Amino acid sequence: MNATPPIHAPRATIVAAGEHAPDFVLKDQNRSDWRLSEHVARGDVVLCFFPMAFTDVCATEMKCVTDEFDSWSRQGATVVGISCDSFAALKAWSDSIGLKQTLLADMHRTVCKAYGAYWPDLNIAGRATVVIGRSPDGKGRVAWSQRREIKQAMDFGEVIANLG
Repeated sequence: MNATPPIHAPRATIVAAGEHAPDFVLKDQNRSDWRLSEHVARGDVVLCFFPMAFTDVCATEMKCVTDEFDSWSRQGATVVGISCDSFAALKAWSDSIGLKQTLLADMHRTVCKAYGAYWPDLNIAGRATVVIGRSPDGKGRVAWSQRREIKQAMDFGEVIANLG
């Protein structure tokens, strides 16, 4: 694996369409490294930031991602959930509710801050979705993004409409 991507400066607003997507490496629920740039090279990536495992709205939203997993795959998209929970908590949660998608542990809060999806009041990720495609220079470029109120789940039709 290549060197670790640089830490990106925190931002107050969600990344916008047309911006380069900050590259990152996080541990998934199985303690394996997951690198954004490797997945962008294969197709669109959808980052689904959520506040906390084992909570109702997060469970509903992530179960919906699992229920629509085949739709995402047909579109050639890799969909991942990202929270500030530990990889161990994410593994236990994923196993307990039967999630299919990869969950990423942003335990140092660097990714949610770099993407403008940080909820400072609770020191965790907020609820946001970012669609990333590949730009002509081969880097990830934000195709669409949305930050939502904490109790508002994503609109899957809207996300799929913004895939490459």
